[in-house]
Amino acid sequence: MARKGVNYRKLPEPGGTARSVAQVVNALVDGKMNVKGSLTLTASTTTTTITDYRVGTNSAIFLMPTTANAAAAAGTTYVSAIGQNDFTVTHANNAQTDRDFDYVVLG
Repeated sequence: MARKGVNYRKLPEPGGTARSVAQVVNALVDGKMNVKGSLTLTASTTTTTITDYRVGTNSAIFLMPTTANAAAAAGTTYVSAIGQNDFTVTHANNAQTDRDFDYVVLG
């Protein structure tokens, strides 16, 4: 899941040309990593599950609130489970529909 308007290059499995490897490595050095996603906490429930192909059972997920209501909920919001291709966020049961977070997947 890449951000709209951002083109993340991948190298083919057997490798790539010296030029394509340099372009990918230089993009990584410039911080252009395909590790970010966005989520909105599900209203009127206590968990939200996000499906993301980049998530593995050993991944670390970092959340950053991007709205005022998300910032207010951040103290009681946490990643409660990480599976293969998904993770679950536990949070307060609330009717608000604008508790938006960005997240980063590492590992």
